[in-house]
Amino acid sequence: MARGWLPSRSRYSVEGMTRQHTRAWFGLLVILCPVFLVSMDGSILFLAMPRISQALTPTADQALWILDVYGFAVGSLLIAFGAIGDRYGRLKLLMIGAAVFGLGSAGAAFAPNPETLVAFRALMGLAGATLLPSALAVLSELFPDPRRRARAIGIFAAAFAAGFAIGPVVGGVLLERFPWGSVFLVNLPVIAVFLALAPVLLREVRAAGTGRVDVPSVALSALGLLLAIYGIKHAAADGLSVLPVAAGIAGAALLTWFVRRQRGLEHPLIEFSLFRDRVFTIAIVTGLVPLAAWSAAAYLSGIHLQSVLGLPVLHAALLALPGAAVLTIMCVVTPALVDRVGKRTALVACHFSIAAGLALLLMTGVTGGAGWYVASTVVAGIGYGISFSVVADTAVAAVPAERAGAAGAIAETSNEIGNALGIALMGSLAALVFRLTGPDLAPTLGETLAIAPATALDAKEAFVAGLHTAVVVLSLLHVGLGVLALRWLPHSEKALVPQASA
Repeated sequence: MARGWLPSRSRYSVEGMTRQHTRAWFGLLVILCPVFLVSMDGSILFLAMPRISQALTPTADQALWILDVYGFAVGSLLIAFGAIGDRYGRLKLLMIGAAVFGLGSAGAAFAPNPETLVAFRALMGLAGATLLPSALAVLSELFPDPRRRARAIGIFAAAFAAGFAIGPVVGGVLLERFPWGSVFLVNLPVIAVFLALAPVLLREVRAAGTGRVDVPSVALSALGLLLAIYGIKHAAADGLSVLPVAAGIAGAALLTWFVRRQRGLEHPLIEFSLFRDRVFTIAIVTGLVPLAAWSAAAYLSGIHLQSVLGLPVLHAALLALPGAAVLTIMCVVTPALVDRVGKRTALVACHFSIAAGLALLLMTGVTGGAGWYVASTVVAGIGYGISFSVVADTAVAAVPAERAGAAGAIAETSNEIGNALGIALMGSLAALVFRLTGPDLAPTLGETLAIAPATALDAKEAFVAGLHTAVVVLSLLHVGLGVLALRWLPHSEKALVPQASA
């Protein structure tokens, strides 16, 4: 009788494990829903901005805020919400964040003016900050086996990168047939599916001993970042005056205070001591600067294709497909590539390929350049894909195991802040060049084309000058980072992994 029972027990055990694995992979698909939306919404407006500008007529400053307030909200609150999820429950925070993200999307879709759209984009960013760290933590609970967990995290990273890459394409396709609000309404069915399936397939996750969230640190980082960028953008758009200078100084002071405060906290939001490690520093900068370059180039190129060259939005979206495909493929193949050539070679190649790709945009002009845009996205896409794939792994490997969580959180934050900074800083630089090159023009290209079509050629030339200036700055920055990586990163892969501290 015992012999007949044992095979049955074994069969039930295998069936139970199979069901558990099936549940885990379905759970992963559910988790990827909000992850994909958070990353896609960081870029979906790049091709939509000309249409939004026609409908809401935002100023140059408002247009930049519409684009980058989302990224700033996500980046400045990401670590804070990671700590809140550890304390109060990550699945609970994930559900609340998804619901708020849906509400923000609906509000943005029907915003009657630029100010309202900025407010709802900020709400979406706040919700997005709750989703990323909680999603990764819940995913880790689904896959206790380290090998399966590594595969799942790789799929997670690829989905995040793919969202960034195809965001402009999705926006362009929607705008070809529907009003501009459709780029936000597309989020609602995905959020509905997630809210329906998450309670069934996912479990609550909490972490013990995480300490309380330091509210003053959250306020200092978020307010300091916003004031500093406000000052930079207003100075670029309107010239130096008391208000932007005062805002910039106040923002810098608050950020300095934030850094000093972290050093005295038992549970800081950001462990700045990690930056003493050169490998870690290179990894974090590689998370920030390529995202800044990608977002700035995508935003400015989207305007160039539509407003300067006059291409339909769907045509512009299709031109972005080759670069998006290369970026996504590189995210998938980079782990195998790193096994062959090493992280040092991969990180160096990342920066030089991005620099080369950006430089190709210098061939664009008032009457042409669509082909050069495609070539640029393909070449730079190699570097972007490498960056998305190896940054978090390199940052975590550069620190002792007990500090891996803090390193991973900083790596994710660098991606989001980079995405927002690229649009804010390079968009402001391009706006400044536009204003200086065409002093008799309206503040933006869209306004000039609408108000004074007789000066359209001058306005387009001024915009291309701004685009080229931003591209030169970003390209030189990546060349410098490539050289720095060559000098700082050790040749031995073993040197990239420190010994755990006692």
